[in-house]
Amino acid sequence: MMYKVKILDIFSLTHDVKRIRTDKPDNYNFSPGQATEVAINSEEWKGEKRPFTFTSLPEDNYLEFVIKSYRDHEGVTHQMDGLVIGDELLIGDPWGAIQYRGNGVFIAGGAGITPFIPIFKALVKKGDLDSNKLIFANKTGKDVIMESYFFEIFDGNFISILEREEVEGHEKGMVNMEFLKKHINDFSQSFYVCGPEQMVKDITGHLETLGADPEGVVFEK
Repeated sequence: MMYKVKILDIFSLTHDVKRIRTDKPDNYNFSPGQATEVAINSEEWKGEKRPFTFTSLPEDNYLEFVIKSYRDHEGVTHQMDGLVIGDELLIGDPWGAIQYRGNGVFIAGGAGITPFIPIFKALVKKGDLDSNKLIFANKTGKDVIMESYFFEIFDGNFISILEREEVEGHEKGMVNMEFLKKHINDFSQSFYVCGPEQMVKDITGHLETLGADPEGVVFEK
């Protein structure tokens, strides 16, 4: 089933990422970490559905998505980059994706942070963020989504790593075996991994080599 929703607010988070809030259909429910199919409600684009994760909480009276625009080709996200308040989207029913299983280490690459955002919000609201840790990998400093928020809620348990530049407060490099050994002492805990497909595959392999239980590594399927 598809639902028609109207855009209420648009806010730029980075040079190519926007937070879009819409109204919420009656009795529409989802869990933190779930996603849905989204399309632009226009004749040309309504058949072009793409998966996006909810970044709002189920109890919010609006829906929220954090969307990265790829402006180098004429795709759906490029079109979404030009949307304005009052435009309409079509959304489907919520489905699967990543679910929280308890304290652990979250490892995200770029826009792969989005399924984690509502999980963090829910944990903060309940006072249960506890000893969770976030490792967030990006190419450059300007690509880091919601950086100040993560530094605030995680205190010393947020590590930002940049592949292409050195910036104070961030590490430089990639999330490889050496990096994981440096920053993680306990590989028996849960791990949550989301990002580009090859990154997820590589990190999952590294974690298992370092002793993580394959059943304890949660990633988006």
